[in-house]
Amino acid sequence: MASTGAVCDVRSARIPNWLTYSSLAAALGLRLAASGWAGLKGGLVGVLVAGGIFLVLFLMGAMGGGDLKLMASVGAWVGSGQVVTMLLAAAFAGGFLALVHVAFGQRGRQTLWNLLELIRFRLTSGLQPHPLLNVRESGAERVPYAVAIAMATLYCAGSAIWWR
Repeated sequence: MASTGAVCDVRSARIPNWLTYSSLAAALGLRLAASGWAGLKGGLVGVLVAGGIFLVLFLMGAMGGGDLKLMASVGAWVGSGQVVTMLLAAAFAGGFLALVHVAFGQRGRQTLWNLLELIRFRLTSGLQPHPLLNVRESGAERVPYAVAIAMATLYCAGSAIWWR
């Protein structure tokens, strides 16, 4: 599911709702069937933590709505036990992808300037979206963050299999 979202994000810069919503429903349904109310509760905690953090990023203009829904869906799958690991792995993978994007895009100076401007803006204006430096602007450089989410999902799945 996360891999399909990554492919869609790379191809069209969109993650389809049918993918995120059906995955969310499947995760919660499977958790309920396999582990009862405790499993459902763990999945809902995963949705709230992962989705909540990405909701803040979405409201700041730092993430798209598809990324938010994909991460909430993945949060349902990993549940409360792995959601923090998932978020950290996605952050590391996203940072790596951003560095690669900057390195191959030959826009290092502009990226550094934008980063400093975002820091200044956050310190003076809080969490509201920057008027120019946000994902909703048509000319904004975007990194397909679903790739980072897919990488983190594979990391968590591999860790779960490896350490059993």
